Amino acid sequence: MSDPTESTPCCPPDCCDMRGLLTFQILWELDKEEMNGQQIAEKIAVRRGSKPTPGTIYPALKELKQGGLIKGRRNGRQIIYHLTPEGKKGLAEASRYFLQAFGDIAEDVKVKVIVIKGEDCGC
Repeated sequence: MSDPTESTPCCPPDCCDMRGLLTFQILWELDKEEMNGQQIAEKIAVRRGSKPTPGTIYPALKELKQGGLIKGRRNGRQIIYHLTPEGKKGLAEASRYFLQAFGDIAEDVKVKVIVIKGEDCGC
């Protein structure tokens, strides 16, 4: 059986607010590679099914930068962001918390997704 997380992402459901964890997602993506704000938004869109707006992503980047978790360097008109050592530490702490809070849910969801895989998600 194939991995259900490899299917095309669905849109966020109407039943509950799935917008949280933006700063965690930014740190997660920047741990993999340096990116500008647009690239980060596109990576998050692949994962979530919807792209954060500039009015959402840039204030989050500013907050992370002010907190010393990320730094940016100019490359022409773009700012390329990367994790700081404090950002790597913060990501490790956030990852532990994420697993504690949602790990069992993720395992249960995998089972449910396998059952409905192949159905159109409707978005």
